[in-house]
Amino acid sequence: MADSKNFIEQIIDEELKEGGRVYGKKIHTRFPPEPNGYLHIGHAKALEIDFGTAEAYNGLCNLRMDDTNPTKEDEEYVEAIKEDIHWLGHDWDDRFFYASEYFEKMYEFAIELINKGLAYVCELTPDQMRDMRGDTKTPAVSPYRDRPIEESLDLFKRMRAGEFEDGKMTLRAKIDLASGNFNMRDPVIYRINHLPHHRTGTEWCIYPMYDFAHPIEDALEGITHSLCSLEFEAHRPLYDWVVNNISVECKPRQIEFARLGITHTVLSKRKLRAMIEAGIVSGWDDPRMPTLCGLRRRGYTPASIHNFSARNGVAKVNSVVDFAFLEYCLREDLNDHAQRAMAVLKPIKLIIDNYPEGQTEEFDVENNPKDENAGTRKVSFSRELWIEEEDFMEVPAPKYFRLFPGNEVRLKSAYVVKCVSCDHDAEGNVTAVHCTYDPDSRGGNTLDGRKIKSTIHWVDAKTAVDGEIRLYDRLFTTEQPDLADCNYLDFINPNSLEIIKGAKLEAFLADTKPSDRFQFLRTGYFCADSKDSTHDHLVFNRAVSLKDSYKPE
Repeated sequence: MADSKNFIEQIIDEELKEGGRVYGKKIHTRFPPEPNGYLHIGHAKALEIDFGTAEAYNGLCNLRMDDTNPTKEDEEYVEAIKEDIHWLGHDWDDRFFYASEYFEKMYEFAIELINKGLAYVCELTPDQMRDMRGDTKTPAVSPYRDRPIEESLDLFKRMRAGEFEDGKMTLRAKIDLASGNFNMRDPVIYRINHLPHHRTGTEWCIYPMYDFAHPIEDALEGITHSLCSLEFEAHRPLYDWVVNNISVECKPRQIEFARLGITHTVLSKRKLRAMIEAGIVSGWDDPRMPTLCGLRRRGYTPASIHNFSARNGVAKVNSVVDFAFLEYCLREDLNDHAQRAMAVLKPIKLIIDNYPEGQTEEFDVENNPKDENAGTRKVSFSRELWIEEEDFMEVPAPKYFRLFPGNEVRLKSAYVVKCVSCDHDAEGNVTAVHCTYDPDSRGGNTLDGRKIKSTIHWVDAKTAVDGEIRLYDRLFTTEQPDLADCNYLDFINPNSLEIIKGAKLEAFLADTKPSDRFQFLRTGYFCADSKDSTHDHLVFNRAVSLKDSYKPE
């Protein structure tokens, strides 16, 4: 139905009609990340729109590295971007490009503009240019605007030859110094930069500005719709000016959509890099980071990212979404698909005094009650078990229904046990809890009317394996750490990571592969750490807690 489509699709539908701008053409989009950092959750929305729009129309989507700025670009980021896109299930086939592949063509188009009297070499410094920019009532001033074409051609060629130092000259488009859109007041389209480029080395010392390069890249690749975030709306007249004044057949259309902000995080690559350099996080893939590689390492799934993006929709107005909604989407996916397991994070020994010493039995436990095809696994049970420290209180608090002297609880999928006593060390700390078990209560059998108010999980001490558990919380203590009038580093959460060593895990978890995901009963959803977890040193990251009060609108 037409009304179920987002505004971008509605525009495309109109343009595909007979007589429309792209009638009879294949829809062609592009995803153009700058390879100066890792993709984050904000990029995921743009990625989903670019690739998703093409897929919706059986069209094409290019992957293009926007490497027009040599300052912080690196091949490491290129490979990471490819991995993230593939992880989300998208592919570009053979349509992988670098903006730097078009440097020669961009240079030729700049020469074309100069020859047409539509560009000139300017010698104003950045400060001077800023001072002469004018205001809403005063036009800008450019003393080099009427420089002869031949002179600008000569200087521009000498700029390319490396005769001038950085900042000495720029090439500016000759448009309208009195425009109400300041992006059209003779914008700079080339600047001098003698830094080596990660692909072209020192071949070039002049580089095109994004607003000049991007429309050329789109036109050369035959892009029909250049989909970008809302901050480029004011740049659209310049985008159109470029493609309409150079000799290209394709005339792409730029359409802007709203960016996605998320509470309790920052999405500036500059700020994310600063946190890495300051040692606040361990790297781009730190599970507390909003990067796609960080979210993946923490335990997020492609489906949860897809659902999050889809439910937020494609809007024309910027918005900020509660981070809890992203967690909700993950929890919803893992609840349906994650295998269940028992893990005791802070263990204390439980000894069943009347259970035969040396005896072991097994229980069949469902791997995932939500999935009828998930099957069951065998869980071993013996006289000594591990339980959570918080599941026993020697002197119970009001309305505490777990283990305390004289109280009964059910051991998950096993027996009902009754606490009879506990052992202490020299300092008075509880070292072991003693219980008796009811042999007739195996596997949930009836108990002659006795009401058992609590069920706790456990791990067999004979077969348990040790593991390290990393509990992650939000990186910032405030909802909007990115406000312009504050320092985001002042709101770093000092408790964003808690490391628990010596957790006791079900034996089968020893064979866990990196990035395998589980629901640890009563504890949360966890993922085997893709970098640090090994067979001999198991490490699990908590992806998200088991429950949350958040409910989507």
